[in-house]
Amino acid sequence: MEKFITQLKVRHYEMDALGHVNNAVYQHYLEQAGIEHSEHIGFTVERYHELGGVFVMRRLEIDYLRPAVAGDIIEITTWLQELRGSRAIRRYELRILGKEELVVKAEVLWVWVNLATMRPKAIPPIMLEAFQGTKSSSVGEPLTATDIS
Repeated sequence: MEKFITQLKVRHYEMDALGHVNNAVYQHYLEQAGIEHSEHIGFTVERYHELGGVFVMRRLEIDYLRPAVAGDIIEITTWLQELRGSRAIRRYELRILGKEELVVKAEVLWVWVNLATMRPKAIPPIMLEAFQGTKSSSVGEPLTATDIS
């Protein structure tokens, strides 16, 4: 499926005692990139509520490869690897803007849950179609979000 790219500016309060982005902060970056990707194709939090569900993070696998520091602009590339039943597997690559080396790579298992019961349920067909409709061709450019938070 097509890749989505967004950028976030690292803030001073996100640093740990060593002056690097605290490892726990990266989970927030991943969540924000996923939210922006969903919004980009029309699925806002309000739309999720209309559909009676929401995605929750169930499992996170993350590799910390290089440090990022306050003031860095992090470019986050994300894409859906798989959508099946109630599960969505989303991949991420984080780089400092303008650099090729990865800072973090991650894979997250998201589960679509019913808002009333908080139990997993199948991802709505309209959502599956929207995400799968963004499959890329070998020539296509990735989707991007231009605002820096």
